[in-house]
Amino acid sequence: MSKIEKYQTLIIFSAIPVGLLFGRIPAVERYAEIFVTPFLFIMLFGAFLNIPLKDYRKAFANIKFSVTAVSINFVWTPLLVWTLGKLFLSGSPVLQIGFIMLMVTPCTDWYLVFTGTAKGNVPLSASVLPANLVFQVVLLPVYLLLLGGASGTVNVKAVLVSIAVMLLLPFSLAQAGKFLLEKMRNSGNRKKVLATFGALQIVLLAMAIMAMFAAKGGSLLGNLNVVAALLIPLSLFYTINFVLAQSAGRAFQYSYEDTASLTLTTIAKNSPMTLGVALMAFPDEPLIHLIMIIEPLIELPVMTLITRVLLIIRNEPPRRKR
Repeated sequence: MSKIEKYQTLIIFSAIPVGLLFGRIPAVERYAEIFVTPFLFIMLFGAFLNIPLKDYRKAFANIKFSVTAVSINFVWTPLLVWTLGKLFLSGSPVLQIGFIMLMVTPCTDWYLVFTGTAKGNVPLSASVLPANLVFQVVLLPVYLLLLGGASGTVNVKAVLVSIAVMLLLPFSLAQAGKFLLEKMRNSGNRKKVLATFGALQIVLLAMAIMAMFAAKGGSLLGNLNVVAALLIPLSLFYTINFVLAQSAGRAFQYSYEDTASLTLTTIAKNSPMTLGVALMAFPDEPLIHLIMIIEPLIELPVMTLITRVLLIIRNEPPRRKR
């Protein structure tokens, strides 16, 4: 884990007060918003650049694990978050849309760091990453239409355009970038480029959050009750999916390493990606943007806690059969 990854929670959290401070300068407040999307675009380009899509076929080498992970992420989780949204966010259709939008998109980057820390099967986790990416891009508009369309809040056309601009375009550019990098004779330079973009992801996300709070700090701070509203459904989601992944691991007789990988890939969410989509699809809904910012501030400490719990489970002596 690099120093930037080690302090990612602090970096992201610090971006909020810094952005609010800069927002007190009229010129910064006026123009800050135009930088949010470019920062996220470059960040997503770097994320896609580091995703080994050539290993897509490996995602199905372990068919049992792949089917389990995909089923939890794209069948069970949408139903769970829709239910939690109805139970705890029924007073705000906008919050339900933001909650659904965020929670149906599995993480495509930092969950690998936590998997390594928990002594899980990192190659196996990486192998399902391309499948998670493809399914969430294809299914996100479907989920929003089916689970949130009844509220009238979802503009499917706007969602599709935002996905094309904020996901498909940086994804396509990243594939072109990979092609050019493979042509480089010096493999050391190629690794440096990939490592640089990998390290910049957290910095660029922090800069995007900083610019957003500089531009819309007043409206965002005026809705901090969103934090309290999200705590219960988020806590239930983390707890239920942790228990489900552990139960699936025992039922299918996975090793500790594979079960840890399943647990972390079904809990971590792709807030940077959904923030970029939300800014374009819902430009006048700051509550949705705020959800995308709040969730990683809660998720990162939770992932750290879950990692510790997994390590405790790993070190437990095996039970004797009676």
